[in-house]
Amino acid sequence: MLTYVLFIIGFIFLIKGADLLVDGASSLAKRLRVSDLVIGLTVVSLGTSTPEFFVNIFASFKGAAEIAIGNVLGSNIFNALLILGISSLIYPLSMNKGTAWKEIPFTLLAATLIGILANDHLINKERFSGLTRVDGLILLSFFIVFMYYSFSIARNTERIDGAPSKRYGLIVPVLLMSGGFIGLNVGAKWIVEGAVCLASRLGVSQTLIALTIVALGTSLPELTTSTIAAYKKNSEIAVGNVVGSNIFNILFVLGVSAVIKPLPFQTSSNKDICVLIFASFLVFLSLFVGKKRTLDRWEGAIFCALYTSYITFLIIQR
Repeated sequence: MLTYVLFIIGFIFLIKGADLLVDGASSLAKRLRVSDLVIGLTVVSLGTSTPEFFVNIFASFKGAAEIAIGNVLGSNIFNALLILGISSLIYPLSMNKGTAWKEIPFTLLAATLIGILANDHLINKERFSGLTRVDGLILLSFFIVFMYYSFSIARNTERIDGAPSKRYGLIVPVLLMSGGFIGLNVGAKWIVEGAVCLASRLGVSQTLIALTIVALGTSLPELTTSTIAAYKKNSEIAVGNVVGSNIFNILFVLGVSAVIKPLPFQTSSNKDICVLIFASFLVFLSLFVGKKRTLDRWEGAIFCALYTSYITFLIIQR
């Protein structure tokens, strides 16, 4: 009973945590004179991706490769289709030129990279197919490149008009963001534990749990943060959070997981990688359909419908 009570309370922590995080991050961006997009790509995305990170670290030590890989793939698909879809339904998401031509294509590169590195059997006919420690180091190297790029554009990124953010001193934004991170992660932990408990009673497979319930649970911080940012008409944090989280999940989370312990890869997961690559390409393509560099409400509705179809397919298939 306590698990289910905490499951409900977890949503309250998530919503309030996301509210504090958006206010603190936006205020910090103003204080440091950098764009909200850069804060979203780095600080916010790293903070909201900590549930995926801790789940994967635990799964790696336990040798649960299906959970580690399925969690990242499921979370990224959830981010690209459902979170961007819901956020754009709340408020159309405008993006600057750099996001359209650099950051979003980088998510497509990351998704393609994981598909190449994990398929040793299909590419080189090797017995072991998965992410080795060398693969993990390659992913981490790409992550360092991305972080260097993010900070290099800190003061040169054009701003997108949106609702004005509150201005504080330096200490208040840090306290707001710290409280937001704590609320997001505590809430996510309680929700995941409650959801897994419910799923185990239903007797579903570990892979399905990873792709759906665990992925959804660990992505709730991104969902609440981006939707609240969209509600506050802050497109830069809404988009930057999703893009940064997807890059962080693949390059850093999977990279560290593989370095800790090589992750065997099931060829059945290739369809999920294909869905992720398709979703990343669709986000890029949507920026040039309709209003330029804007994810409109009708496009968001299509994204939500596609994610619903994907989940339905998973449940029917497994």
